[in-house]
Amino acid sequence: MTNTIVLHSTNLRGARIGAIDVVRGIAIVGTLGTNIWVFSHPWGLLGMLSMPVTSEPGGPEAVAQLALMSLAQGKFLALLSLVFGMGLAIQHGAAVRRETRWPGRYLWRAALLLLDGAINYVLIAEFDVLMGYAVTGAIVAYLLITRPRAQRAMIVVFGALHVIIISVVVAAVALTDACCDATLPNGRNPYADSSFLDLVFFRLDNVGVFRAEPVLIAFLSLALFLLGARLLGAGVFAPEGNRLRRRLIIVGAFAVPIDLTLGIAGGTAGLLAERYLVAPFVALGLLALIAELCLRRGTDGWLARRSSEIGRVALSAYMLQNLLAGAVFYGWGLGLAEHTLEWRLPVTLAVFVALTAVIALFAHLWLRRFALGPVEWLWKRAALARGK
Repeated sequence: MTNTIVLHSTNLRGARIGAIDVVRGIAIVGTLGTNIWVFSHPWGLLGMLSMPVTSEPGGPEAVAQLALMSLAQGKFLALLSLVFGMGLAIQHGAAVRRETRWPGRYLWRAALLLLDGAINYVLIAEFDVLMGYAVTGAIVAYLLITRPRAQRAMIVVFGALHVIIISVVVAAVALTDACCDATLPNGRNPYADSSFLDLVFFRLDNVGVFRAEPVLIAFLSLALFLLGARLLGAGVFAPEGNRLRRRLIIVGAFAVPIDLTLGIAGGTAGLLAERYLVAPFVALGLLALIAELCLRRGTDGWLARRSSEIGRVALSAYMLQNLLAGAVFYGWGLGLAEHTLEWRLPVTLAVFVALTAVIALFAHLWLRRFALGPVEWLWKRAALARGK
């Protein structure tokens, strides 16, 4: 059956939607804005889970850290999920036009993404999102075959299940909030004292804990992937989608103050509610705002081009920025997380700006000579080898 998504994809006829690349690039940089606070914590992800703010609780620096973390917390993960769903819809539309079997070869792409995620998890960062995206994408690839009405119903059902699960978790944490503020464990700090190889084994030893988030947000990921596909079909990037964009911007605007309040004053339970319940609504507003700006001002401006370039090499940029952040903050590299603890706030911001500039420069210079990012090129080679 040809649904709305396929009709809009047909209008593209193989051409990129420039705005999608811009949004994807912003989402990639935004994930760095989230993860940079994990890298800069002297106890890494373990520290962020137990004591995210390292300065005196309630002090101005602690409030500033919470506010800055709240600006990125969960929003860009949700934005990336929405864009990933759009990419799936475009690929599905292309398969329909070519009259080829779907999901067909996409399942091979999902397997490659799972492999990329596993490599990123083991070698670079334990908070990888690619593995979860691979599994979610494979499931949604089949769901895109269903009728639009069924897809809308699934978005509601998956979203409701996610809200129920997270609400139970948030309530449980709120009732036992004191235990979540406990001091960090004594003994060796793997992020400060371990070699690169030691951290690899540390991640493997703790795979159950570190891979809990993709399971926890499985229903949210399914809902956002499908919602991204539906929004593309509804014309969120098209001139006629003005009414849709306006509504999404209003939703996001209402969610922002709730989001910031939870992040700054809500404690551990508030941080969870912010990241997993409210942030996706902010992401919808952000998506619509970027789409509106791209329609009004085009995608040829300097910032839009830099964002688009990062979006075109998204996989490579995502893995590179995590690798560089680890090299700057972890003990196997410069070890700034431990050595500059008293200056965590300005150091974290400075490194974020520096790494963003490096990633943007990498994307720009690479795309001047090559059409694909290095990881994307390996993907294509693997896909061609599979097709032979």
